[in-house]
Amino acid sequence: QVQLVESGGGSVQAGGSLRLSCAASGRTFSAHAMGWFRQAPGKGRECVATISWIANSPYYGESVKGRFTISRDGAKNTVYLQMNSLRPEDTAVYYCAAITRYRASSEYMREPAYDSWGQGTQVTVSS
Repeated sequence: QVQLVESGGGSVQAGGSLRLSCAASGRTFSAHAMGWFRQAPGKGRECVATISWIANSPYYGESVKGRFTISRDGAKNTVYLQMNSLRPEDTAVYYCAAITRYRASSEYMREPAYDSWGQGTQVTVSS
């Protein structure tokens, strides 16, 4: 059983920065990819960024390209999301997720590909 625990959410003014962390644990944790998704009130869940675990290749949603950076520390089983130039429209609950069974990389931006999810952390950006 994989557990994902997010941290680092909070409130910030527009233009500010936050860094989210997601620590994965489990007796035999092994991921093909990890990602960050977000869900704003009244909206569906949106893929923000993902990273392939072995190749260390990042993928970004169009709305965050150039502002957010995803990275991972394999030794700590931790994935990070550095969020810069935050906007009010970035306000959402951010979820960490992991793919622990093989999926093609073309699926990494798709929510159904992920089989483990964290509880979420709130990010609020005020104007």
